[in-house]
Amino acid sequence: MFFKNKNGNIRINQIMISACIYLGQALIGYTTTWSGPIIPKLRDLNQSPLPYLPSEMEISLIATFLYVGCIPAPYIMGWLSNFKGRKPCLVIGGTISIIAYGLLATANNLAMLYSGRILGGFGLGIVAVMNLVYIGEIASTSIRGILLTIVGISMTCGSILLFTVGGFLSYHASTYFGLSLSIAFTLGTLMLPESPIFYVLKDDEQALDKVLQVLGRSDEKKKMFEARNEFKSHNTRIDVIELFTVKANKRALFVVIIINVLQQCSGVMVVVFFSASIFEMAGSSIRSDVGMIVIGCFQLLGSTIAPFFVERLGRKTLLIISTIICSVSMFGLGLYFYLDYIGEPGINNVKWLPFVILILFFIGYDSGIGIIPNVLIGEMFTCNTRSIGSTIAMSTAWLAGFLVTTVFSTMLESLGAYGVFWFYSSTCACALLFTIFFIPETKSKSLLEIQKLMN
Repeated sequence: MFFKNKNGNIRINQIMISACIYLGQALIGYTTTWSGPIIPKLRDLNQSPLPYLPSEMEISLIATFLYVGCIPAPYIMGWLSNFKGRKPCLVIGGTISIIAYGLLATANNLAMLYSGRILGGFGLGIVAVMNLVYIGEIASTSIRGILLTIVGISMTCGSILLFTVGGFLSYHASTYFGLSLSIAFTLGTLMLPESPIFYVLKDDEQALDKVLQVLGRSDEKKKMFEARNEFKSHNTRIDVIELFTVKANKRALFVVIIINVLQQCSGVMVVVFFSASIFEMAGSSIRSDVGMIVIGCFQLLGSTIAPFFVERLGRKTLLIISTIICSVSMFGLGLYFYLDYIGEPGINNVKWLPFVILILFFIGYDSGIGIIPNVLIGEMFTCNTRSIGSTIAMSTAWLAGFLVTTVFSTMLESLGAYGVFWFYSSTCACALLFTIFFIPETKSKSLLEIQKLMN
């Protein structure tokens, strides 16, 4: 199926297999940012698929209903991934994404748009969790951090693709492009091997031998079974109990939930969902679609920084640097809006400043806090609780993201633009403190060594 490399140190098969997962992550980026360039089209009767102009509340729901689908999806797939395997879950996630984009592409009423977004979130929720679990389980210790951080690069590429396509093509062309991406990912998942950890959980030694040979990890079989012998459950109920009773799992769950919630509360999705409104509030002379393409390119720069340093500096150091940059950036954006609010005359000479600040924010975000929490999710849990723990962490984060994006307009009215962005700045500062005091360093450690560290 995949090129059989002779040199196990190259791990070429792991990279080739991960490439398909990265296509799914690009789909996530495309789906997440879909509302950014699409919302202006919905406000234009000449481009909108709707026969009327939707209200601001309806537009806000179109953007945020994605989270409604995201939240329950991983719970349904959590038990299925341990029962039937990681691969079938990826196939299901891709198939649901196809249906979602099919609905959005042919939508002619609000119900179809809502349904498409909710289903899109459902597929996204499955793929997002399973991508992290899958790569975390197929990757060798020496390259696991790199392969997991490239997940962030792929998601950024999907966002750039969406802003490029959505900025210059029609509503239907942009949505059909997402449908094509969903089909390509789903076909790719059909060719993937199953995760070796799934075979360890099922005590299927023969299948494990085959997949480890494909991955160039035959020498790790003994270590995998040693890890399995420490966690002997064969059903979801026991896995859930161990998630909340085993010290390593409890600590892992605490760490990944808090850092992922703080990630969602950093303000990043508000900027993505309501990019046009933010550029308009700032009085920027730069078109929002062009501005987001440029920002996306700098996001890509930030994303590419992480793989080069994640195994050198470590996860914790990157997170510290990233959260400092994000906190300072959001404070600066709040300061700009405050000076504009009080009528500071000099503000008219720096209308370009919010654009520059957002570039700085996204470089910082995508080099650390936008990526490292995903790495931690893929590393910290014991093998039998990884899917369930990832599910709880991600769904809790998405719930926080839904609340933050939904109340954005309300916060804007009550706090003002400067108050909103200062709130995001304080959230990033909390993420900095949490990283310093609670997040352990997992650099260069095997999954079994991480479990011992967490204990």
